[in-house]
Amino acid sequence: MTFRWFGPADPIPLAHIRHIPGVSGVVSALYDVPVGAVWSRERLERLKAEIDAVGLTFAVVESIPVHEDIKLGRPSRDRLIATYCESVRAMGALRIPVLCYNFMPVFDWVRTNLAHLLADGSTALAYDHGSLAALDLSGGTGNLPGWATAYGPDELRALLAAYRDVDAERLWDHLAYFLERVVPAAEDAGVRMAIHPDDPPWSIFGLPRIVCTGADLERLVALVDRPTNGVTFCTGSLGADPDNDLPALVRRLGAGRGGGRIHFAHCRNVRVTGERRFHETAHPSACGGVDLREVLRALRDVGFTGPMRPDHGRMIWGERGRPGYGLYDRALGAMYLQGLWEGLTRSGG
Repeated sequence: MTFRWFGPADPIPLAHIRHIPGVSGVVSALYDVPVGAVWSRERLERLKAEIDAVGLTFAVVESIPVHEDIKLGRPSRDRLIATYCESVRAMGALRIPVLCYNFMPVFDWVRTNLAHLLADGSTALAYDHGSLAALDLSGGTGNLPGWATAYGPDELRALLAAYRDVDAERLWDHLAYFLERVVPAAEDAGVRMAIHPDDPPWSIFGLPRIVCTGADLERLVALVDRPTNGVTFCTGSLGADPDNDLPALVRRLGAGRGGGRIHFAHCRNVRVTGERRFHETAHPSACGGVDLREVLRALRDVGFTGPMRPDHGRMIWGERGRPGYGLYDRALGAMYLQGLWEGLTRSGG
């Protein structure tokens, strides 16, 4: 079991993560390195040393962001891909085995409400496509919930204009170009590539999103058909679309040794409340629409042995901090997931 930590600036100290029974690994990154710059071995080594010092391991980098010029297919992409490969090699030199990344244009994960009030008085992240459509982007992305990188008005306008010439198929071509060059470098370095599904799993602001369904994920792993090229199986991102049958997707993607192409598992729950509208919940299956017991049963059945982490949690017990990434509810989630896993692996049922 692993736990995400946002580095020394995270209000949650590593020592507190170490207190969670069964959590042995940390998911982190160099959050202050500009997108497109190389991640030096020395910087990664310092971060790894902080994690090692409390008795945890650096299990996953999440993530090394992919520069927009790569997604747009601009001439500078070859230089940027070479830099990306150098960062992956630095991971490999330190034996950090998994890289979670995404290929979402311009915007990362997006929510329209960071403090949706649940019936029990806790708050959670929520998304309503109608509310997103009403957002005014003329001032840039500074006030957009969920997006850590802010673009000013002119920069955002130029990016959105550039993507008018990039439809879904062209974005697939650019993803293939990226993977054809990065996967061999990752393979040589001993690093497994684990793409994160688009969140939410549909187009936003007219931009193409191409990693949304089981068919998309199967197409992704076939682009470069090598074991290193795999996925982060995120139950929350995929579960926001009721058409995604999560246990069936696990069995298709996880076929093969050690969980097949599933290199990392993000486990959280969501409740779909309308067309392209959902909110996140506590982890137990009864709280939302994702049957985590059946998802974990499928992971067990395919022999998954990779890292797993509780994903976004609610804000509970008066905690204040980064929305979705408080300590308390994610710790509860880690314990719930471990209980499910122990019951499934011991009972054989």
